[in-house]
Amino acid sequence: MITALLCASLLVHGLIHLAIWLPQDAAEQLPFDPGRSWVLTAAAPPRSEAVELAAVGFASATALLYAVAGTSAATQSDGWPIPAATGAVMGLILKALWFSPWLTAGLLLDTGVITSVLTSLPRPLY
Repeated sequence: MITALLCASLLVHGLIHLAIWLPQDAAEQLPFDPGRSWVLTAAAPPRSEAVELAAVGFASATALLYAVAGTSAATQSDGWPIPAATGAVMGLILKALWFSPWLTAGLLLDTGVITSVLTSLPRPLY
């Protein structure tokens, strides 16, 4: 049961990254702008396509790492913590560079993944 919850949470968290950061229809506007980074505005215009592509790239890499971690845990491999922690770190970087108060839950989830990997939780995984 714990393995199924872990796998599902990692896979869903990765898919949520894609759902939030991939370009949206005009009718489905997000409460924040993924094309505007408060850090990268010095290097590019405030609403630059390069900034939006960087956000999509970070989100895609994060989603891929979470998918690898979830699949690895589902196959009962001991290798799931490394992609999970790497995906969480990339998620934190993504949310730090494109910060919005709407992303606070994601910050907490990524921090929780890193904490659980560092403390070897959940212990009775298999």
